[in-house]
Amino acid sequence: MEWDSNSDLSGEEDEVIEEELEDELEDGEKLGFMLSGGGAALPFPIDSLLQPAPCGFVVTDALEPDHPIIYVNSVFEMVTGYRAEEVLGRNCRFLQCRGPYAKRRHPLVDSTVVAEIRRCIDQGIEFQGELLNFRKDGSPLMNRLRMTPIYGDDEAITHVIGIQFFKEVNIDLGPLSGSLVKEPTRLLDRYRSGLSSCGPVSEGNRAINRGVCGVLQLSDEVLALKILSRLTPRDIASVGSVSRRLYELTKNEDLWRMVCQNAWGSETTRVLEAVPGAKRLGWGRLARELTTLEAAAWRKLTVGGAVEPSRCNFSACAVGNRVVLFGGEGVNMQPMNDTFVLDLNSSNPEWKYVKVSSPPPGRWGHTLSCVNGSHLVVFGGCGRQGLLNDVFVLDLDAKQPAWREISSLAPPLPRSWHSSCTLDGTKLIVSGGCADSGVLLSDTFLLDLSMEKPVWREIPVTWTPPSRLGHTLSVYGGRKILMFGGLAKSGPLRFRSSDVFTMDLSEEEPCWRCVTGSGMPGAGNPGGIAPPPRLDHVAVSLPGGRVLVFGGSVAGLHSASQLYILDPTEEKPTWRLLNVPGRPPRFAWGHSTCIVGGTRAIVLGGQTGEEWMLGELHELSLASSVV
Repeated sequence: MEWDSNSDLSGEEDEVIEEELEDELEDGEKLGFMLSGGGAALPFPIDSLLQPAPCGFVVTDALEPDHPIIYVNSVFEMVTGYRAEEVLGRNCRFLQCRGPYAKRRHPLVDSTVVAEIRRCIDQGIEFQGELLNFRKDGSPLMNRLRMTPIYGDDEAITHVIGIQFFKEVNIDLGPLSGSLVKEPTRLLDRYRSGLSSCGPVSEGNRAINRGVCGVLQLSDEVLALKILSRLTPRDIASVGSVSRRLYELTKNEDLWRMVCQNAWGSETTRVLEAVPGAKRLGWGRLARELTTLEAAAWRKLTVGGAVEPSRCNFSACAVGNRVVLFGGEGVNMQPMNDTFVLDLNSSNPEWKYVKVSSPPPGRWGHTLSCVNGSHLVVFGGCGRQGLLNDVFVLDLDAKQPAWREISSLAPPLPRSWHSSCTLDGTKLIVSGGCADSGVLLSDTFLLDLSMEKPVWREIPVTWTPPSRLGHTLSVYGGRKILMFGGLAKSGPLRFRSSDVFTMDLSEEEPCWRCVTGSGMPGAGNPGGIAPPPRLDHVAVSLPGGRVLVFGGSVAGLHSASQLYILDPTEEKPTWRLLNVPGRPPRFAWGHSTCIVGGTRAIVLGGQTGEEWMLGELHELSLASSVV
């Protein structure tokens, strides 16, 4: 999961909080700190807890021999290169060895610091200091470590919490023998801290450490706002099992809301708040259900009204809790240009025709996207005069809705059956499709609709995935896009594809990377069961960056109704089958789907091979509050 910069604790507000903390710390007796005396110094510098970067978080079981690790957070995994399943049950000392196969501590690791850590653990007091560690690939890093013992009700130490601030260290050790491939990027700049090294807490402060020691001397407010709120939903659920106080803290709804906002983004959080029943469900349970998908279920959705005349090849998207449908192909290939809205917040949802002025020319095979809250943007498609590359925008909440054409410079080639998505609520991304004479495209364009005079910009890349149509684009991690499937060109032939490609648009020089598939540059066959090759399918972006795929025109005798899920943020992304109760759509392909309220995937239409069925709607509910 990515960290969202638009949290409630950023900018001026954050500065005010830090100033207030510093003022109160001068007294040495406020904010719930339990000190040995009114003028006593804090056993650790508070400024380190106010750093914007997240930190590594490790929990060990002090009741078991050799203190085995029972939990690590995702920051630890990203920085060290070790996955949780590789380290659970081991002692943390493996980080002192260079590489996963080394058996001895590296000679550059300070043995006096190691001895001091052992002494603090034996005496049940807190340790702070710096220690040289090594990533899985053998590269060195400095670990500014704070270890805090947690006491149980019987005065025995039950767990030890390790908080780790990592930074790069410039030591040339040469290549690791039998070396693993180094990670292509370094994430450590995001985790640097101003934490200064200092000695362990004195023996006289040991009584303070019992129950409320070290970092836990902070008040509930500071602990929640400055540390716990920066963790992921999975991390919070695990931390809650460490001690009674942390368990009570992690039941707080305000904390869970901040965690969800940091993990999923402020826009997703805002939309979730508007979902009927979400408040009753609670942020903690909502986070669990959207993370584990334990409550996901199919159901048929009965609504009133009708979309007339009937059509296929339309496009739909969500605006809040409303589903909007535009255009499509009518009888005798008639291009349509009308707009319909289905309000799912209504007690009796029904399709309603929306009268708008200045509608775009009729079309099918186009894309419809939502930007800037309530604005719809249409691009491309096939009309009466052939293929199109125009852009129209509609403010659905205007008193008198009217389509407005956007005059943009350097537009892409006219096309249909392309794919599109939106970034930052203002930018339209268009990829691939079919041009004149059936030529398949492989380009990617960006249009910033926040500009007074928008200009199309082709994203320059050194290598592109094979040209294709009927694929999907999904956004994850804020500014990353994922391409899946489609009808792709392979030499003079065209085949259905099941390949996955990603691009990070926050990089200075974005490039396509092949994540899964075969026969492509950098391809690697993933573990698990990959979806059969397909086009004209559905891809749904879930909170947290995962992508859900189903439906489409699938080769062979494979079922199109099976759900597949992929997390592209994993070190080795793996497809997984998702077994969901209920009845999925009966029709294999020709769907149009959108996420409503962050918890519901609404599926419209479908084709049996003989007729189009627009009247049937299905809902994939991701949380129990909306079932």
